[in-house]
Amino acid sequence: MKRLDNKIAIITGGAAGIGAATAEKFVNEGAKVIIWDLDENRGKELASKLNAMFDKVNTTNYQEIETAAKRVFDQFGAIDILVNNAGITRDSTLKKMTPEQWQQVIDVNLTGVFYCTKIISEYMLQKNYGRILNASSVVGLYGNFGQTNYVASKSGLIGMTKTWARELGRKGITVNVVAPGFIATEMVAAMPENVIEGMKAKVPIGRLGKPEEIASAYCFLASNEAAYINGAVLSVDGGMTV
Repeated sequence: MKRLDNKIAIITGGAAGIGAATAEKFVNEGAKVIIWDLDENRGKELASKLNAMFDKVNTTNYQEIETAAKRVFDQFGAIDILVNNAGITRDSTLKKMTPEQWQQVIDVNLTGVFYCTKIISEYMLQKNYGRILNASSVVGLYGNFGQTNYVASKSGLIGMTKTWARELGRKGITVNVVAPGFIATEMVAAMPENVIEGMKAKVPIGRLGKPEEIASAYCFLASNEAAYINGAVLSVDGGMTV
């Protein structure tokens, strides 16, 4: 028996990077995966490759989420797992950051997670079962230069997670956070080599993490093996925050 056999999982921002790796991991572990993303081409291509499903959903649009979540529930009769993975960056120092840069990041990284969790948790409550996983970051724990908006959103996710863990835990729904460190995504790969080497130097293990390693953390927390883990923050960072 696989870890996620017959579980229905929605992964936001699932068309690329950590989200795509998580979708693949979950499918391999027996879940029926629904990818939500704005990148329709990549999302459909990945869904076809994995025998998953794709829906173009803007997680900052409450009505779109309501409609898409109902579609999933009507088809499968349950939503067991939600991975709130969608996120963006608009980096700038406090002095140079515009109100628009601030709001864009807060809308996607924080408000979007609130919307998705509020709507989908209602379906989980009908079954008294659910696994909600939120994508924070090590910078949400320790801060980072030039990322006021991103850090605020990722710190906020940790606070929301702990609150929801208290509110939903007695209903059979666990809520946890994964806080990745430096991960070798496409975005990181596009950085100058000297910057990448500088990132590696900060990690005791001496390398960047792989998207698949974050996906494995999500898979564990989504499984019944983690049934007694609730409100936790799991740093997956090669020891850089030790």
